Amino acid sequence: MTGGRLRSRYGGSGLHLVLMVCSLALAAYAGLRLLADDPVVAAVWFAGAALAHDLVLLPAYSALDRAAQAAAGVRGRGDDGRGPRPWLNHVRVPALLSGLLLLVWLPLIFGLAEEYEQVTGMPGDVFAGRWLLVTAALFGASALLLVGRVLAARTGRGGGPLR
Repeated sequence: MTGGRLRSRYGGSGLHLVLMVCSLALAAYAGLRLLADDPVVAAVWFAGAALAHDLVLLPAYSALDRAAQAAAGVRGRGDDGRGPRPWLNHVRVPALLSGLLLLVWLPLIFGLAEEYEQVTGMPGDVFAGRWLLVTAALFGASALLLVGRVLAARTGRGGGPLR
C-alpha cells in the first residue's frame, strides 16, 4: 500500500501504525504478566484505580484547572472566543508531571513506607526533598520555555502572539 493510500485508509503514517501496534503489543504483554500472577488482585486493583480516578482525581484536577483559568481571567472559551491562554499550559504541564510523580511515589515522599530502608538498604528520607527539586526544575524549565516563546513572539520569529 502506498503512503497516500495508507494515510487515506488508516488516517496516519506507516510509522504511526507500527508504533501503535507495538504499543498495544507491549500493553497486552504487561497485562498478561500482571494477570498471570494473581488475576483477582489485579482486577480489584484495576477497578479501584478506575474508581479512585473517576471519583477523586478527575474532580480534583478539574477544579484546580478551573481555578487556574479563573485566576488567568478566562471565561468560557476565553475572552476572545479562542480558548484558554497559551501560557496557562506552562503551568498545567509541570503541575501534571509533578502530580503524577507525587501519586506514584506518595508513600516514600510522605515517609509512609517504614520497611523501605530495611528492604533496600537505601535511605528513605530523601524522597520529599528530591520531589520538591524535580518540581522546581519542571516549573523552572517551563518558565524558561515561556520566556523564550515571549521573546520569539516579540522579535517576530515566533509562530504568533502570546496572549
